[in-house]
Amino acid sequence: MSRRAIAGTVFGACAIGAAAHLLSQLVAPESAFTDVSQWFLMPLLAAGLALVTSAPRSRLVVSTLVALGFSWLGDTAPDLVDGDASFLVLVGFFLCAQLTYIVGFLPYRTASVLRTRPWVVGLYAVAVVAILAVCVSAAGILVVPMAVYASCLAAMAILATGVSRPAAIGAVLFVVSDALIAVRAFVDAELPAMGFWIMATYIAAQALIVRGVLTAHDQRVLQTQ
Repeated sequence: MSRRAIAGTVFGACAIGAAAHLLSQLVAPESAFTDVSQWFLMPLLAAGLALVTSAPRSRLVVSTLVALGFSWLGDTAPDLVDGDASFLVLVGFFLCAQLTYIVGFLPYRTASVLRTRPWVVGLYAVAVVAILAVCVSAAGILVVPMAVYASCLAAMAILATGVSRPAAIGAVLFVVSDALIAVRAFVDAELPAMGFWIMATYIAAQALIVRGVLTAHDQRVLQTQ
């Protein structure tokens, strides 16, 4: 069986795991299965990406693999601590993921909206301000790390527009997912099936970013042949 065939199987397992996790978010959001099923999603996505590419991997692919690793830590490590510390651990590891994505996406900045449509950058700035506005009244000392994280998230999303369309869409969904987390954490309101929507947008975001990275990777391979 070829590496791509194995990768297809791994991506399929990730899709099945994601579907099972999202169903569990709807029917039993507090169950152990809901927690445990989340732990396997990013490793499967990373394994598929690693299998479908080969060494020496590009900076973009390596950065994406590392970012998925930090995302996995963000998915799992907060379960080991309680209270504000749990949220800080989550933000810390996902901040590392965003910074790593930025490193990978930075070479594509000339094709991003920074150069092609600078006015779009303002929309991302509005998203950052909106997230912070949600957080500021209740976040207390967490406002500073949230401001840093939101700024890095916006920078990642802006640079993703230069990688490929799937990566750009995935980055926007990442912003949506994190905005929902901010609402749940800092606003006294719980939207219906909040956990489902947070995870649905998060999983789709990561999957689309990986798809977009593979699109850019394949285009680069064709250009070098």
